[in-house]
Amino acid sequence: MEFNNPVFQTILGLVIFYIGLKMFSGGMKSMGHIEQLEWFLGNPYWMFLGAIVFTILWQSSSLTTTAVIGLVASGALPLPSAIAAILGANIGTTGTIWIAGILVSDGMPQGITRQVALIHTGVNTIMAVALLPFVQPMARFISKF
Repeated sequence: MEFNNPVFQTILGLVIFYIGLKMFSGGMKSMGHIEQLEWFLGNPYWMFLGAIVFTILWQSSSLTTTAVIGLVASGALPLPSAIAAILGANIGTTGTIWIAGILVSDGMPQGITRQVALIHTGVNTIMAVALLPFVQPMARFISKF
């Protein structure tokens, strides 16, 4: 098998990505309670904004979601804050299309690139902002299962 084979490289990349996410999740679970961050972790609105920022910074909503799952599993993150963080990660992931558009264009995206970026950002933002006030009822509903 050749290492230059695109199928092999794709599969290897996915395996490495999966292993990395598993290791990251395990590390997040072992963190347990973080007293210095309880004011942040317990507030769904701060988690919403924090997830937007961190997803934009590390360009991966998968990594943000993995961190949230690990923190919930360790008991450090309450479910309403976790739901808010996932909504924030959904907005933060739209930063990728803006960065790609800036890199492809000379400055701000133009034409169809700008239209796609605006629609992607707009739809995700409207959905997240519409659902954010309901994180407490959603958490109560989800906790029944």
